[in-house]
Amino acid sequence: MLAELDRCAHLRTRVVEDALFRERRVLLRAWQAERLARTHGDLLQSKRFHDAVVFFLTDLYGPNDLSPHIEDLRRLVPLMARTLPEAGVKAVAHAIELNALAEDLDGAMVEALDAQAAKISDPAYAAAYRKVGRAEDRERQIDLIALLGGALEALARQRFVGTALWAIRKPAQAAGLGDLQGFIERGYAAFAAMHGGAGEFVSIVVARERVLSTALLAGDDLSYVIKSARPAC
Repeated sequence: MLAELDRCAHLRTRVVEDALFRERRVLLRAWQAERLARTHGDLLQSKRFHDAVVFFLTDLYGPNDLSPHIEDLRRLVPLMARTLPEAGVKAVAHAIELNALAEDLDGAMVEALDAQAAKISDPAYAAAYRKVGRAEDRERQIDLIALLGGALEALARQRFVGTALWAIRKPAQAAGLGDLQGFIERGYAAFAAMHGGAGEFVSIVVARERVLSTALLAGDDLSYVIKSARPAC
């Protein structure tokens, strides 16, 4: 967990120091959120899955940058381990790794898009995706979504988790980790609201994202892939 935080801190250096890169990264992430909304629009319209889709659209890459708080997190980990069930600790670990990997891949995408990052189109995104390649890292990114979803599903099934989350809210905020705490609470609430449908939701999302990633790397058009991903799953 802490190694991934160190990795993220290193990757974030350019975000802090390079204004143009930072601007393009923001535009890329906004575009990717819109792409996710297109791909999973039917789930977004579903009363059963709506909250979970919103959570994935806004928190898919995990909590905000935690790298400035590594030492505080070291002190908070024992409290989390004592207070949260195992599923909660796993959710945090998967979220941090997902955060670091997404930071790495997004940086590579910004580089590949170059000036096209100012106005991203489906063909430009697909071309940049193939230029970056890194199929194993893309696979790991989707695996982490599945792992994170599974951990949140397990968390939502357990009793008294809401009380445990409330118990560590103030210590987390005092340690500068309010973003992480909020991430866990939002995930717990979204998955609990599905009333047993979390496993189905995660399976659908992960299957679609695998279809999309494989097709993009193979050279398919993004718009076509988005349309075909749903019936393929």
